[in-house]
Amino acid sequence: MGGESQKWIVLVATTWIQAFTGTNLDFSSYSTDLKSILGVSQVQLNYIGVASDMGKAFGWCSGVALLHFPTWIVLFAAAFMGFLGYGLQWLLIEGIVSLPYSTVLLLSLLAGCSISWFNTVCYVLCIKYFPENRGLALSLSISYNGVSAALYNLIANSIDPSDSKLYLLLNAIVPLVTSVVSLPPIFHHSPSEVTPPDNPPHRDSAIFLILTSLATITGLHLLMNSKSSTASTARMALAGAIFMLVLPLVILGMIYLWEMPRKTINPSFQQLQGSGFTLMDNEDDEDDSHSSYNDTSDSDLIEDDFYRQLCRDDDSVGLGDDHTISLLIRQFDFWLYYLAYFCGGTIGLVYSNNLGQISESLGYSKYTNSLVALYSASSFFGRLLSTIPDFLQDKVYFARTLWLTLAIIPTSAAFLLLVLSAGTATLGLATSLIGLSSGFVFSAAVSITSELFGPNRAGVNHNILITNIPIGSLLYSLLAAVIYEANIETPDKVALSSESKVCIGEDCYHRTFMWWWLISLLGLLSSSWFSIRTKAAYDRFERQKRRSKVMLLRSIHS
Repeated sequence: MGGESQKWIVLVATTWIQAFTGTNLDFSSYSTDLKSILGVSQVQLNYIGVASDMGKAFGWCSGVALLHFPTWIVLFAAAFMGFLGYGLQWLLIEGIVSLPYSTVLLLSLLAGCSISWFNTVCYVLCIKYFPENRGLALSLSISYNGVSAALYNLIANSIDPSDSKLYLLLNAIVPLVTSVVSLPPIFHHSPSEVTPPDNPPHRDSAIFLILTSLATITGLHLLMNSKSSTASTARMALAGAIFMLVLPLVILGMIYLWEMPRKTINPSFQQLQGSGFTLMDNEDDEDDSHSSYNDTSDSDLIEDDFYRQLCRDDDSVGLGDDHTISLLIRQFDFWLYYLAYFCGGTIGLVYSNNLGQISESLGYSKYTNSLVALYSASSFFGRLLSTIPDFLQDKVYFARTLWLTLAIIPTSAAFLLLVLSAGTATLGLATSLIGLSSGFVFSAAVSITSELFGPNRAGVNHNILITNIPIGSLLYSLLAAVIYEANIETPDKVALSSESKVCIGEDCYHRTFMWWWLISLLGLLSSSWFSIRTKAAYDRFERQKRRSKVMLLRSIHS
């Protein structure tokens, strides 16, 4: 395959990278073993999780690195950071080496940095290869990050279902292997080598629809098999998952092989069959042609200028323009955005990091891996749902920031449920809601950053945004740990070792859930304000995008 097909190969490669590098999502699977081997308190264990999230504070370095080095170098730098960070922790937990607590913190920091670098590579590739459909490309690629815990659960159960320490070894090796497998398309192709599209833009939407459908089937497969406890059933489920991950590449190859003879024999026939892939009918094309005339009128240009001026700051940089770091941090809208992510998205990630201790304190420790897999699968579907604004934009349009606000509501509802009751069913439902909500926020945020603060610096700017993850991880985890340690002084406690104890009972996390609920409400409020303030900018952004699509359609048919 050649030409335009190259970008689809790169997109599939990013889905593979995302699927196997969300290693922070399985922390709860081995955190209890780590706590026992180190003989640390709950507060100290939370600091290890925080250190992993702290690696995201250095994610901006990957954005800078991509400005000066080839993508494949940054990709392997991320792989080797994870190999070292997780590999040495596995040697520690197996008793092969002895490491002080401070070294484990640094290793966890290095592992977290690895995850952030992997993510940045995928963000930049999607933005560069899909300038017209970057929202769809980003959402599809990022969605696969949500299945990492479910995949690792299947791999671990395929080898030894009783060995929870195996996760650390897998976290070290699997991303490195994935990087090697994904290297060819990334190494051999660059966006400049991709030929201009010779089909209508909505043909891409049809291919995205096929890939999104396959992703949905993959997620359902992993969700239904997340509780595979025996090695034989886990191996069958894993084989099915690997097949589903490779299938998009096979289908894309079949599409291009099917089209190639017709392009060679009669190039003009391509224009006639374009409608077979379009998501819009002829009426929509006519409407767009008519609207394009209006869009280029003097009144609309004046209106565009009005909205641009409305959204500008004193430095005459408007939302949608590329923001340098200094300009970004002076934008009030950015800080509203930062707070919404901090209180509405990051808190969900902290919840997942504490799932091991939450389930243990409630007496559901045997369900920990299932809950982690459930959160992972729900996060996957949440990320996948973030494609909705792009698929519906021609029929029902809402600013992506409004979708962000709606996505935070399930997190608030989930924590309220946990405050009222913490039974098995409630814990499972709340985990699903939080995973769904957080996944949508994580995915939609990348598109929002590139759309409102400029696509060319999205690799740097988005990593500045997610510095709230280590901050939130520290504050929220510390809050949970302090309440946990306060309740461990009651008679209901079980010793794990001479230096480590476990809190048992609903009181261990009840007040934590209440605080987290209030914080999520603050995130909902901030997101609502952010949505209102950026609506004008998004309306202008949407008009410009429609105009560019119409101009491209005209150039194709002329």
